[in-house]
Amino acid sequence: MTHELSRRTLLRTASLAAPAVLTASGQTPKHTLGVIGTGGRGRYLTERAAAGSLARLNVVAVCDTFTGNLAKGKDVVATKWGNTPKTYDDYKGLLADKSIEAVIIATPEHLHHRMLLDAVAAGKHVYVEKPLAHTVEEAQDIMRVMAHSKSVVQVGTQNRSNSLYQMARTMIAQGLIGDCHYVRAFWYRNALTNGAPAWRYPIPADATEQNTDWKRFLGPAKSRAFDKQRYYQWRLYWDYSSGIATDLMVHQTDITAFVMNKTFPASVIASGGVYRWTGADDDREVPDTWSVLLDYPDKFHVNYSCYLGNAKFGYGEQFLGNDGTVEVVNRQTLNFYPETYPGVPDYVKARKELTVTIPNNDHFAVEAHIRNWLNAIEGKDKLLAPVQAGYEAAIPGFLSVMSYRQGKKFLWDAAADKYSIA
Repeated sequence: MTHELSRRTLLRTASLAAPAVLTASGQTPKHTLGVIGTGGRGRYLTERAAAGSLARLNVVAVCDTFTGNLAKGKDVVATKWGNTPKTYDDYKGLLADKSIEAVIIATPEHLHHRMLLDAVAAGKHVYVEKPLAHTVEEAQDIMRVMAHSKSVVQVGTQNRSNSLYQMARTMIAQGLIGDCHYVRAFWYRNALTNGAPAWRYPIPADATEQNTDWKRFLGPAKSRAFDKQRYYQWRLYWDYSSGIATDLMVHQTDITAFVMNKTFPASVIASGGVYRWTGADDDREVPDTWSVLLDYPDKFHVNYSCYLGNAKFGYGEQFLGNDGTVEVVNRQTLNFYPETYPGVPDYVKARKELTVTIPNNDHFAVEAHIRNWLNAIEGKDKLLAPVQAGYEAAIPGFLSVMSYRQGKKFLWDAAADKYSIA
C-alpha cells in the first residue's frame, strides 16, 4: 500500500478515466435499439446515447403510454439519427420485433420488474434504470432468472462510470486516506412551494384519459380511477416509487459500495417524514426529509441524509479515512484533504490538498455507462453495473423504506439472502 499518490498521477488517472469519443463509425457494429419509456429520463438517455455512441447504435423504436411523450421520443430520434422510429403504446409489441437487439427501460420503477423479465425472455439486451425493481421479492425474482440468461443487462447507476468516482476508488485503494470506516453521503434540494414543488413535475395541458393509457401505467399496482398527478408525478406515491430511497439514495449507497468495495449492509434504520411539502392540496406519500444509518460488515458505516427544502450543501459523498478525506461533490468535483490533527504522522503531513473539477461530468458518465453496456454486448468489456450490483444497490433502499414505514431496524443476511427485524 502506498502513502503517496502525486497530483500528476491523479490528473493522469482522471484523463484516462474520462470518456473517449468514438470517431470512426465503421469500426464497431451498429446495434438496433428500442426505448421503453420516453418521458424526461428516457429522452435524456436517448440524447446521451446519441452524444456518446451515435455511430454505434440506431434507435428504431420508441414506446410510451402517453401520446405526448411518444411524439417527443420520436422527435429526439429523428433529430439525432435522422430516421423515423416505430412507435408503440404497448412495450410487448416493441419486444416482439425481432429486429431490435437491445432496449432501454426508463419507466416508473414499479414497472421495471415485469418489463425487464419480458425483455430478457424476448432475447434482448437491457439497460434498465435504477432501481432494479420495486420490492425485495421482485429483485430476487430477477436474480433467479438472470442466473440462467445470456442477456447483457446494465443497471442505470451511472456513477460507476464517472471518472471522478473511479479516481476516488483508486486513491482509497492505494491508501491515500488510510483506513476508512465512515462515509457521509447527502443530497439536498429545494424548490418553490408555489412553483414546482419537489417531484411535482408539470402535467401537460393536453393530457387526458384518452391519450394516456392509465391501465398500462398501473401495471401490477392497485387499480384506481385515472389520476393525472399519480401518472405524471408518480415518484410521490408508494404504489409506484420508494421516493428518496430508490430515486436518490440508491445512487449514493451504490457508489459508496463501489468505491469502498462493499456489497450489502448488515443493518438499516431510517427516519424522516413529509415535513416541507405539507399543503392541504399536496397528497404526497413519500418523505421529503430522509435520514438512514447503514452498518456494513467489517466495521463500516454510512450516514445518509436528504432534505428537499434546502439546497446549500448540494450533493456528495465524503469518505472519511484515518489519514485524510476524499469527497466527490455534485458529480463533477473531487477534493482530497489530508488530516491535520496534533501529532499527525509525517507522511500524512507531507501530503497536499487536491481539487479536480470536470464540468458536465455527470453527462459524460451516462454516455460512458451506455458505452460500457455496448462494449459488454460486444464482448469487449465487463459491465460496471450488472444485475448483481443493481441488486446490492436496491436492497438498502428497500430495507430503509420498510424500516421507516414500520418503525423498526432491519437486518440483512447476505448468505441466506433474506431480511429480518432486529
